Amino acid sequence: MLGLSADRLQADMNRLLTLLFHQGVLDEQFLQLQELQDESSPNFVSEVVNLYFRESDKHLRNLRAILMDREYLDYKKLGIHLNHFMGSSSSIGAKRVRNVCLAFRAASEQNSRVGCLRSLELLEHEYCFLKNNMHELFHIEQQRVMAAGVRYPMLD
Repeated sequence: MLGLSADRLQADMNRLLTLLFHQGVLDEQFLQLQELQDESSPNFVSEVVNLYFRESDKHLRNLRAILMDREYLDYKKLGIHLNHFMGSSSSIGAKRVRNVCLAFRAASEQNSRVGCLRSLELLEHEYCFLKNNMHELFHIEQQRVMAAGVRYPMLD
């Protein structure tokens, strides 16, 4: 019974990943990240992605703060945060988030406050969609590991 449940959860994970790839949410970089995970670091992918989310939350707050400054909009500072956000998104395979960052950067290079505000709204939407789906994926993976009865050695 436990094996069947673990198999069903693995199938759920595969379906969700297939959907995220089909929708262009993730790209092959995410698969490369998964290949780095092994028995010695069974939570590698979730740890890297959770670090990405912590850092990205800061970048989003900074982007919003820069755009809300009515006195002076520092497009150079905006570009720096966008480049960091885009790079980290690329490194985990967050394709749609990275693509929105590219459009956002183009708007900032044109000094378009309106374009930047629209891009920020779209970026927050795509980021939230990614975050919700990744949390669901890791939740299913956690359930699958528990259903399979996998035990990890205790750390000293």
